[in-house]
Amino acid sequence: MADDVRLQAVVELAQGMAAARTPRESWRAAADGACHALAGSFAALSVWERELGRLRVLVNAGELAPGEEEFPEHEAYPVHQFPEITEFLHERWAAGGEPNAWVETAEGPAEGAAEGAAGYCHQRVAALRRRGRGCCVVAPLVLHGRAWGELYVARRAGEPVFGPADADFATVLASVIGAGLAQTERLEEARRLAFTDALTGLANRRAVDAHLDEAVDLHRTEGTVVSLVVCDLNGLKRVNDTQGHAVGDRLLERFGSVLSLCGAMLPGTLAARLGGDEFCLLAVGPSADEVVRVAEELCRRAAGVKLGEGVACGVASTGDPIGPVRSARRLFRLADAAQYRAKAARAAGPVVAGREGPDDPVVRLADEAGPPAGEPTPPAGERRRFRRHREF
Repeated sequence: MADDVRLQAVVELAQGMAAARTPRESWRAAADGACHALAGSFAALSVWERELGRLRVLVNAGELAPGEEEFPEHEAYPVHQFPEITEFLHERWAAGGEPNAWVETAEGPAEGAAEGAAGYCHQRVAALRRRGRGCCVVAPLVLHGRAWGELYVARRAGEPVFGPADADFATVLASVIGAGLAQTERLEEARRLAFTDALTGLANRRAVDAHLDEAVDLHRTEGTVVSLVVCDLNGLKRVNDTQGHAVGDRLLERFGSVLSLCGAMLPGTLAARLGGDEFCLLAVGPSADEVVRVAEELCRRAAGVKLGEGVACGVASTGDPIGPVRSARRLFRLADAAQYRAKAARAAGPVVAGREGPDDPVVRLADEAGPPAGEPTPPAGERRRFRRHREF
């Protein structure tokens, strides 16, 4: 492959990884790009799990053999089956060498393979033969100055065998992929921080807004049931005033654990802290009755949280007679109004919007107190509007 063609392949690989929005997309872009750049028929990206002593395959790309999956859940190989990993990533590299790539064929090491690697490759040789591949090039991946995993690219049996120049090029590709993976990690961490509550580790208000908008769109297009449980933790102000904010933070953390536990009873449910003493659960798919049962369990468990005084809990679900839900804003108002009524009545269990007949007071309050129809998301001040309302 000409130098200018290889340079273009490197640029395309880097661009593909930069455009990825998730780790999986980044892995696939890396494997696809390396497979194309090295004129291979198959490529895989694996991560070295030190604590388990194994290489776990993250993605397979190109022509998959029987039993291979694009994103395998359980494909992993003990590192002791591939001692060259230890040789290259520990002994040679730690001694001042470089994590260079090497080539293997279905007949054993090829020209350009590592010195002394002949006794190390029997597992890969057997795998090449079994899967109808004639040769492979293996390149260690390095992130943040540490061995991270490997890039593996293979060609079909009968095709030209990789040579020393291919091994050198694979080393360059591995370096580019390592930089791309590091960038993906940084972006993932930024996303996590942007959508996570720092104190409890739950999702934050920004995450709820994003998921709720998507969920309501799903309800409008496919009729999926969407339910929102809004909770107000009782007693936090008293704890802060009498025992200090550090103790109040412990109360918030304890209730966050209870909320997370109850949310796990409904698969796929998002547990979040909206801010201050307010929390919520967002469930997409389960019936309204299932969500109400979990809300009842949440109230029961919250009553036993040390230092706290239980919760005021409101539920709004598109599975109940609450009228059309065309926006996330309306479902949020309904759940918030139900929570306010539970707070005012000091209810031991949840108040559920839409379950008190055609003139349900929660639905009426939510619709009367709502902001202008064109507003896309519920503002923080909406709760204060409910608390000033005299309906209840």
